[in-house]
Amino acid sequence: MDAERTSPGRQEKVHVGQMAAIALIASLLGIALGLVIDWFPTAASTQADKIDTLWDVLIICSVPIFVGVMTIVLYSVWRFRMRPGEEELDGPPIHGNTRLEIVWTAIPAILLVALCTYAYVVLTDIEEAKGSDELPVRVVGEQFTWTFHYKGSGGKEVVSNQLYVPLGRPVLFTVQSKDVIHDFWVPAFRMKIDAVPGIDTHLRVTPSRVGDYPVVCAELCGLGHSTMRQTAHVMAPDEWEKKIEELAAGPQGGGGGGGGGGGGAEAAGDGKTLFTEGAEGLSACQSCHTLADAGATGTTGPNLDEVIPDLSDPEIKQSIEDPDAQVTEGFQAGIMPRYGDSLSEQQVDALVKYLKEVAGK
Repeated sequence: MDAERTSPGRQEKVHVGQMAAIALIASLLGIALGLVIDWFPTAASTQADKIDTLWDVLIICSVPIFVGVMTIVLYSVWRFRMRPGEEELDGPPIHGNTRLEIVWTAIPAILLVALCTYAYVVLTDIEEAKGSDELPVRVVGEQFTWTFHYKGSGGKEVVSNQLYVPLGRPVLFTVQSKDVIHDFWVPAFRMKIDAVPGIDTHLRVTPSRVGDYPVVCAELCGLGHSTMRQTAHVMAPDEWEKKIEELAAGPQGGGGGGGGGGGGAEAAGDGKTLFTEGAEGLSACQSCHTLADAGATGTTGPNLDEVIPDLSDPEIKQSIEDPDAQVTEGFQAGIMPRYGDSLSEQQVDALVKYLKEVAGK
């Protein structure tokens, strides 16, 4: 009789032991899988290593909790399921286990406090100023491009539509927006921050690997959000200095006039350069349009290989200077900037000539 009475309790202990063993094995496998999977792109900043380590710690802590909860839930579904004939019966009356409730409340609370503290320490460390040779770079977001401003000789700004930073030197990004909220993000740096109209936000990064890495917008900012992409070029310090000097000097030869350095394509009369690289503070046409000659595949605006051949020179010029005057069917007004307010007449004419010559060819 005693053996029969205690057998259910012993059976429950066996079940608990089996659950614990299953949860332990599944947790170890889950942690191993979580650490082996390459979740992120190549790390290219000193901050990235610390963020990746934080991610690994979160994996190690969260997998056992998930596995444990799911094991108990699945066991309960199986063990206490309704049997035939029990459809009208209530479950047995039970009383909560105060000690168990305290334990399962205290452990998650302690774990959360510990993880939040660790995350705060990591965030504080990576945002800390690193050295007196910090490079200031002003990042300006607008629909749908990023523009990067450097301090050149004599205090004059050097502007580029691509990001160039030197290897191993701390960079302080001051991030701004001209229109709506954007989010400046270089996945390889693991750092991102909102670009908010009327507010300067700041981000510190120390590049640690030479290479080219995507720059994207991580905040939905309009129809052309997916095209808001440029490239971050991490270069050796001497190569970076030469590149900044080249940008400050402006395009050399074959440009067809225009004055001033530091504006890149702004100073060029070359229509293709304006189309592919844009002008100072303006997005490149290729970010929104398709044009085979330029290798452009944007879909936010009309396919120029299809629409340009049917337009006269004055109509093309009007579509650049005042695009809302005649909107192509299937597209919305208000997306394309009025480039007539920013480009010189010589630049507009260069774009018209280039488009007329190559579109649809």
